Amino acid sequence: MISQHKGKPFAAPHEEHWFGIPGVLHHVRDIIRDTSVPSWFSSVPSNFGESTAGMIKADEWRSLITVYIPIALVSLWGAGMSHSSNDVGIQLRTILNHTMELICAVYLACARTMTAERARTYRSHIVEYVGNLTKVHPAFALRPNHHAAFHVYDYLLLFGPAHSWWCFPFEWLIGILQHLPVNHKSGMSFSEH
Repeated sequence: MISQHKGKPFAAPHEEHWFGIPGVLHHVRDIIRDTSVPSWFSSVPSNFGESTAGMIKADEWRSLITVYIPIALVSLWGAGMSHSSNDVGIQLRTILNHTMELICAVYLACARTMTAERARTYRSHIVEYVGNLTKVHPAFALRPNHHAAFHVYDYLLLFGPAHSWWCFPFEWLIGILQHLPVNHKSGMSFSEH
């Protein structure tokens, strides 16, 4: 899917404290900016994470988690990367491996074709991700969405590929409707007041 990275290596900048949010977010923005993708691919604003970027849509989240985040995190914390201490390297590799469980689950859930084996593989990744969430991030509390993620397995078996029942088309339509001029008076046109 990625045609090139504009000639730049996938290497992390030389900084000591890369598990802090600002450093990681800056690196993700660099990856978004510097990675060439096909024109049909739904990209993400290069200023992702800033208030000026606005709220990103579900399809942009999918692009972020299946393309940009893996590139950014592997280039920061993957094999061969050096860190300030062995303990920091182990901690970051644990976070990377845990995040990759989610990335694999999302990738499988968004596949254009679905089989029972793919659905089972999705379930195993989501079980690993949710099951280890509080171990990897002890201060994090599980949310209802984590429980709901387990039911996606059932939907994949019942309804097939997620793209046949997800709501991106409706989200797109709502986005168009939100930009239409309105007079905030139900049932009246602009010419009636």
